[in-house]
Amino acid sequence: MRLGFLASHTGTNMQAVLDACREGRLRATACVMISNNREAEALERARRAGLAVHHLSAATHPDADRLDKAIRDALVAAGAEMVILAGYMKKLGPRTLARYRGRVLNIHPALLPRFGGQGMYGARVHEAVLAAGERETGVSIHVVDEEYDHGPILAQCRVPVLGGDTAASLATRVLAREHTFLVETLARVVSGDLRLP
Repeated sequence: MRLGFLASHTGTNMQAVLDACREGRLRATACVMISNNREAEALERARRAGLAVHHLSAATHPDADRLDKAIRDALVAAGAEMVILAGYMKKLGPRTLARYRGRVLNIHPALLPRFGGQGMYGARVHEAVLAAGERETGVSIHVVDEEYDHGPILAQCRVPVLGGDTAASLATRVLAREHTFLVETLARVVSGDLRLP
């Protein structure tokens, strides 16, 4: 399976998948990475791995429809069969969603449907989990649709909230689990053990 990635910042989830592909733990090939942030560390990670790399954003394509078309066309040109949002901070447009309907996955650092939606990313998620007094949080991998953190949930795993946790300590523990859980889930999809909705 050929994987395309979209990321806005460090791309550590993408790196976990790249490592798994390289080491033979995941029978897939990463083929393209797109970022809306020309300074994203994810771009350099992708370059080192030999992926096709694109900076596509409102800076390169001020018209939203042309940007959407450029993203879709870059994924198609690279032969991407599945798309992974690995910390991508933008909504996908209708052209890209239509071309990859049911084959775009997002990883979210909480147990959806709670603590998701517009503006719920990064430290905000973990702060909300702690403010709600939750005893556990986790990782959700879901199919992307037109709304933030809304599409069908494909897989979830739980991460305990420990006494004395801060947003930063919780984020560190959840991110470590994201890296392994994303690879585990993709391996199940590739093997046919887990079917996309």
